[in-house]
Amino acid sequence: MKISREVKTGTLVLAGIALFVFGFNYLKGQNLFEANAVYYTKFDYNALTKSSVVTIKGNTIGKVQDISYDFETGKTLVSFSVSKDLKFSNQSKVRMYETGLMGGNGLAILISNEGEPAKPGDMLESEVQVGLVSSLSKNFSGLSMDLESTLKSADSLIVSLNKVVNDQSESGLRRTVAQLNETLKAFEKTSDYLNGYLIDNKKTIASTLDNFETSSEDLSIMLADLKEADMGSTVESLNITLTRLNNVLANLEAGKGSVGKLLKDEALYNNLEGATKEMEELLRDIKLHPKRYFRILSKKEIPYQQE
Repeated sequence: MKISREVKTGTLVLAGIALFVFGFNYLKGQNLFEANAVYYTKFDYNALTKSSVVTIKGNTIGKVQDISYDFETGKTLVSFSVSKDLKFSNQSKVRMYETGLMGGNGLAILISNEGEPAKPGDMLESEVQVGLVSSLSKNFSGLSMDLESTLKSADSLIVSLNKVVNDQSESGLRRTVAQLNETLKAFEKTSDYLNGYLIDNKKTIASTLDNFETSSEDLSIMLADLKEADMGSTVESLNITLTRLNNVLANLEAGKGSVGKLLKDEALYNNLEGATKEMEELLRDIKLHPKRYFRILSKKEIPYQQE
């Protein structure tokens, strides 16, 4: 069967149209031979294009299909397509982020394990990640104000320094230099005096250093002797003695023992005091009337009379 020239021309035209459509959609990020699922999300503003990528963990899995303005809500409606093999829940979020420093934004799906599996046509929650360029642009005004303040302070400092350098009065830089010279001269004189003193007393200083060295050696020997004298045992014995003395004092304070009872028992103290008084009266009576107690001196008994 012979194909006419018109049929061949028509076939070539249709093939060209199909190839053009396929190539155009491919450049837009759409593959006509791949089964995709379309989902939707909303943003407060638009910073995307129809060729913006859709990624998961940095991997490209789809493209933005369409961007339109919702007159009812005042938000930007974005539709994007991903492979039907991708499984995620309807609680997952779609994040808009900057893809590079030179501009351009993309969408990233933050997969969540909660909720039910997402179906094509579902509306997903969105969020915006502030990029480096946007953050710098927001803070640039504050940085510029701080920089302006810093430059003004530096300018004031330079002006003040210029005034000091160009000041020719007595209170200016020349007077400061003159005072510095006088200080250096005084320091030089002091240094010369110290050098002369060291030279004149060289022998005395050497003798003092020798004596110090000797004293250091004697001190080392004394410390060695103390170390060999077993100071630890001596201190331990002293601690034991002090402990015993503390126990004795505690017993005295508690009224234990003869001495403790003598210190703490008032009745014993009163008896001793009474006995002492009676002994004193007895000795006084013996002095005054010795014949009462010694019959050798007197044959007649003299009765006792209290004075």
